[in-house]
Amino acid sequence: MEEEHVHNNDISEVILTEKQIQDRIKEMGEEITKAYNEDDDIIMLCVLRGAVLFMSDLAREINLPVVFDFMDVSSYEGTSSSGMIRIIKDLEENIEGRNVLIIEDIMDTGLTLKHVIDLLKTREPASLKVATLLDKPDRRVEKEVSADFNGFEVPDKFVVGYGLDYKEKYRNLPYIGVLKKELYT
Repeated sequence: MEEEHVHNNDISEVILTEKQIQDRIKEMGEEITKAYNEDDDIIMLCVLRGAVLFMSDLAREINLPVVFDFMDVSSYEGTSSSGMIRIIKDLEENIEGRNVLIIEDIMDTGLTLKHVIDLLKTREPASLKVATLLDKPDRRVEKEVSADFNGFEVPDKFVVGYGLDYKEKYRNLPYIGVLKKELYT
């Protein structure tokens, strides 16, 4: 396992190391930079809270002007998506006619992301793309929801670290690991 960390005993397996994450984010930054025109600015829309670390690191790898904005959306009860979506904090920026890049920590069922995308489309952005650090395609309910920029495909395991949490813990782990089942069942 990686360097000692407070929660290491709670992790059964490290699936992505800090180096793997940072290397892929650098590649994603290059992919995103190439996907836009050099004079485009991008509103990086972070879906709070899990995507904050990812957005911060990704923004530094994008060679275009970026603006940060945030939405706080809740759909989880315990360890699974409830399907009931609540907007806790909405955008501050007007996105009409602008390029929006939704930053997600993990695409799971796709229910939350579909709701966010449908809402944002009504605000008429010039473009609407999605960048996600992790994708769990085996859990997808909303099959038409996909990422334009995807960091890693992960198995259907309960993962924490690098922004991902369980009951607000483990976000500060520099890697992504599988939480021991006995801690959340």
